[in-house]
Amino acid sequence: MKIGIPKEIKIAEARVSLTPAGTEALTHAGHEVYVQTSAGVGSGFEDQDYADAGATLIADVDELWATAEMVMKVKEPQAEEIARARPGQILFTYFHFAADQELTQGLCNSGAHCFAYETLEEGGTLPLLTPMSEVAGRMAVQEGAKYLEAPQGGRGVLLSGLPGVEPAYVTILGGGVVGTNAAWMAAGLGARVQILDVNLDRLRYLEEIMPANVTTIFSTRQAILEHLPKTDLLIGAVLIPGARAPKLVSTEDLKLMPKGSVVVDVAVDQGGCIESCRPTTHDNPTYEVEGVIHYCVANMPGAVPRTSTFGLTNATLPWALRLAKWGAKEAVLHSPQLAGAANILGGKISCEAVANAFDLNWESAAELAHSI
Repeated sequence: MKIGIPKEIKIAEARVSLTPAGTEALTHAGHEVYVQTSAGVGSGFEDQDYADAGATLIADVDELWATAEMVMKVKEPQAEEIARARPGQILFTYFHFAADQELTQGLCNSGAHCFAYETLEEGGTLPLLTPMSEVAGRMAVQEGAKYLEAPQGGRGVLLSGLPGVEPAYVTILGGGVVGTNAAWMAAGLGARVQILDVNLDRLRYLEEIMPANVTTIFSTRQAILEHLPKTDLLIGAVLIPGARAPKLVSTEDLKLMPKGSVVVDVAVDQGGCIESCRPTTHDNPTYEVEGVIHYCVANMPGAVPRTSTFGLTNATLPWALRLAKWGAKEAVLHSPQLAGAANILGGKISCEAVANAFDLNWESAAELAHSI
């Protein structure tokens, strides 16, 4: 199969969807890999690295998309990329369709087969989402600590505190991969950390593995409201695979938080779990609502592209090899995991959560596979 690796064009996005090592693995398996010139520079990979791994370099992005039978990306296709997608072409990337109806409709109209990293499930986990969730969870604390500083508009609180001075209070909504990694980071810095989740088994697990300065709390509306007045850093880490994130904190609720406190909503690419959340970029990452600083960058791992690119390729490569070997139809029929990753097939929605987000019709991937 001819596989295209375009340069990411989303604002301040320097990741690339495949490392040179991943390129070598695909070419060794008999596939042709086409890499857009300078696609990997932001992650520290030169064009020659890809050429040495067996890739063909293409300067013209239109030529790359026209050549590729399968396009691997990092972020959801932007408007000009949607226009390049064609019927029968496989797109393999993060989409987060449920947060963007225009993207959903545009790719339905394209006739392309869209396989989403974020809905591929295996053994009850989301292996292609996990590495970026790990990065985002750790970065949430790093960025939150920065914007708590007075020069950044924050209330001037050090997460660790000092001898004789109490540490910051960090509240994390969600105990999944993002929340767990955020808790480890915040706890390691010495903050007082509260993780709220509705899954008691998960809370029991977290209670066993977390240090003493992390407390687990069953998440209810009342519990959230009780913690907001004490919270210096609020991290939104809620995920429902493929669906929009539930709104757990209203704009009115922000009035309970101290002035100069910080919100980091990692769920922003799924619509956000805090009502006042709206997507921002690394170029302009924050805004203020009710005296609370909001950091809602939709591609947080893009700030550490080299680490993120290695982590992403490590996870996606085995599935890219299968998808390239089988093609869209056989991938759906052979692999329940890739069937779960199929969000749109030949112009029709094949993910129930995406369809429900916009009150649209859907058919299962297995049913649609027979007609593509």
